[in-house]
Amino acid sequence: MHGSIVVGVDGSETAHRAAQAAARLAAERNASLHLVTAYGNEKTEVKEIAGEAWTISNASEALRIAQRTAALLAEETGIQASAVAEAGKPHEALTREALRLHAGTIVVGNRGMKGIGRVLGSVANSVAHHAPCDVYIVKTD
Repeated sequence: MHGSIVVGVDGSETAHRAAQAAARLAAERNASLHLVTAYGNEKTEVKEIAGEAWTISNASEALRIAQRTAALLAEETGIQASAVAEAGKPHEALTREALRLHAGTIVVGNRGMKGIGRVLGSVANSVAHHAPCDVYIVKTD
């Protein structure tokens, strides 16, 4: 088993629960933990606030979400995690990052695996079908 664990986060409570489970798993395995937040095509917007121009992009917001979750995990568990933002659909971003890191495990929450989500598909289902490594699905509901 490789030492890296990849987990997807999106700022939601359920994703945070999956990240907490990933942190526990990383601690048990003495593995590195990598948080990934996916975003669609990059969009950049310039806003004027208090007379200053600010550039806002969905890539930078996605990175902030991953970094915020990493900071919370460090406070809660003492586990240090890297944080990245990846363009694309969540399952694509997670599998791409797992391939890049030669990860041993991808951790995802089970959100979307019930009801209509089972028919339309979920991130967990897509990751399970395309992952280059083990997939750990956390019960987050």
